[in-house]
Amino acid sequence: MSSLRRNIAVSVLFILLGGPAILLVYLPYWLTRFRIPADEPRWQLLLAGALIGAGFAQMLESAARFIRVGKGALVPTSATEHLVVSGAYRYVRNPMYAGVMVSMAGESIALRNGGVAAELALAMIGFHLFVCFYEEPTLKKRYGEEYAKYKRNVPRWLPRLTPWLGGN
Repeated sequence: MSSLRRNIAVSVLFILLGGPAILLVYLPYWLTRFRIPADEPRWQLLLAGALIGAGFAQMLESAARFIRVGKGALVPTSATEHLVVSGAYRYVRNPMYAGVMVSMAGESIALRNGGVAAELALAMIGFHLFVCFYEEPTLKKRYGEEYAKYKRNVPRWLPRLTPWLGGN
C-alpha cells in the first residue's frame, strides 16, 4: 500500500472511530439520543446547523491538507514529513481542533444539553493541554526553527485577521 493510501486510511479510521467521532457523534448521541428540544427556535437550529457544518468542513479540509501537503496521517504516531502552514493553517495553528470545537458548539446549541456543553468545555481544556504539553514540544523538536517562526507568527487558537504568508 502506498504511503498516501495508508495515510488516508489511517486518517479516515481515526475520524470515524477516534477523537472526532467520539466527540461529535458517540458522546452526544449517548447523552441525548440526538433529541432536539421541541420548542427549539428556527433561528437557533439554523445557527447550530451553520456552526456544525462550518466546523466539520474546516476539520475535513484541514485533515485533507495534513495528508496532501504534510504527507502524514492524523495520528501522532504517523507524523507529517512537512510542517503544514497553508490553507487555514495560515490563520490559526490548530484548525482541525478549532473545527471540532465549532461543531461541538453547534451541537450544544441544538441539543441544549448540559452534558454536551460540559463535553465541549472538557474537550477545549483537553485540546489545550495536549497541544501545549505534547504537540508543540514535538513539533519544535521535529521542525526546529521552521516551527518556531510559524509559532511566532500564527496564533494557537484565535485566528489572525490576515493570512501569514511565510509557508507552504
